[in-house]
Amino acid sequence: MKLARVLMYTTAVCPYCVRAEQLLNRKGVTEIEKVRVDLRPDLRAEMMEKTGKRTVPQIYINGEYVGGFDDLAELNIDGELDKLLAKSGV
Repeated sequence: MKLARVLMYTTAVCPYCVRAEQLLNRKGVTEIEKVRVDLRPDLRAEMMEKTGKRTVPQIYINGEYVGGFDDLAELNIDGELDKLLAKSGV
């Protein structure tokens, strides 16, 4: 089974980032590429340009923009998160 590629823009102290990671871990995602925007203002600017959002987390699964934690949780409730994670990220 190929694993989904997950990229998450995050900060050191972010409860929603922790919740997003916990949800993804429960779904079998063990590796998340984390981009710390609190350490790199240039990466925060990049995130804002890409997503139009200022808040973290901002999550991509297999290159597809998902949104923040609330969006991730909604995908899970709707049963769409499993489908997205099942797509090959490699």
